[in-house]
Amino acid sequence: MDDARQDTPGDAGHHGNHPVRGEARGSAAVPLSVLDLVTVGEGRTAADALRTSVAIARLAESRGYHRHWVAEHHSMPGVASSSPAVILAHLAAHTGRIRLGSGGVMLPNHAPLVIAEQFGTLEALAPGRVDLGLGRAPGTDGATAAALRRTARAGEGAEDFPQQLAELTRFLDDDFPDGHPYARIHAVPGPVQGPAARPPVWLLGSSGFSARLAGALGLPFAFAHHFSARNTVPALELYRTSFRPSALLDAPYALIGVAALAADDEREARRQVLTGALSMLRLRTGRPGLIPTPEEAESYAFTAVEREFVDDWLATIVHGTPDAVRTGLDELRARTGADELMLTSNVHSGAARLRSYELVADAYGLPAAG
Repeated sequence: MDDARQDTPGDAGHHGNHPVRGEARGSAAVPLSVLDLVTVGEGRTAADALRTSVAIARLAESRGYHRHWVAEHHSMPGVASSSPAVILAHLAAHTGRIRLGSGGVMLPNHAPLVIAEQFGTLEALAPGRVDLGLGRAPGTDGATAAALRRTARAGEGAEDFPQQLAELTRFLDDDFPDGHPYARIHAVPGPVQGPAARPPVWLLGSSGFSARLAGALGLPFAFAHHFSARNTVPALELYRTSFRPSALLDAPYALIGVAALAADDEREARRQVLTGALSMLRLRTGRPGLIPTPEEAESYAFTAVEREFVDDWLATIVHGTPDAVRTGLDELRARTGADELMLTSNVHSGAARLRSYELVADAYGLPAAG
């Protein structure tokens, strides 16, 4: 991918040269991106999963995907993305053009100053290609959330997200007013060291709260269609009707996370996505673990209730041959009006994930690897 396709910070409204918006690649109607949970399959290790993430980021960059985001989760053996900033620094060292970001950092788990420092550091490491996506959920269960927050358990939950967001933004911009208790505190690296672009802030959500807040603040919005498909259209409509122009955006910009997997044939795609469905079933029933193998998933004796859950889950995953996946993604984009599609494939095999991103790129005529 040549430099002309790489976004750099620019004025709001300049579509091809903006840290949020981007050009469609090849024949794709909208930019395609990657959401990475650094999934760990049975028989694999977190080190294996992290190596796969590097391989996916490098593939995504070479094929013209727009972004590679890492999601924060905790106390889940099959998800090794508990420290997005650490992983993103590693990915930055192995890539040179693709945008990198959090999809997202769960802000209630952290002091805003810490996040400003971490992402200021990332911006210094990879200037002009870092996104700061923020969520208000803990990304884990209540007990783990309490362990993460320690003394901040009371009064600093999801309901305090707007206040935490405002504080984080002040640290990123280094503009607390005179007389504020934090006026003499600076997030370093950051603007205090000289002119510097800061990472654009995105709000993430799976319901209407963050959609409305993102719109009111004029921020880009990322919706978790991959696990909240029924809420996608209402949330995006709420975001668009709530939107007020800002210094970052003059018009709404919404991406949606989409569970998608392409394989060389439909049966292989089905085998792979079933592993993720069984993993989600176990997570939802309090039995989190590594992503099972296709053999284990195929031989699992589902109860009637479990089968209903799995069938409903699989219905939200766009999977099959490359042409079938492209058709499904195009239909989803047309139905939602999303400005960008961010694909996630949480299955057992790292090789299957890599192959899927390759096949989707081929189906959309994205640039050849080189």
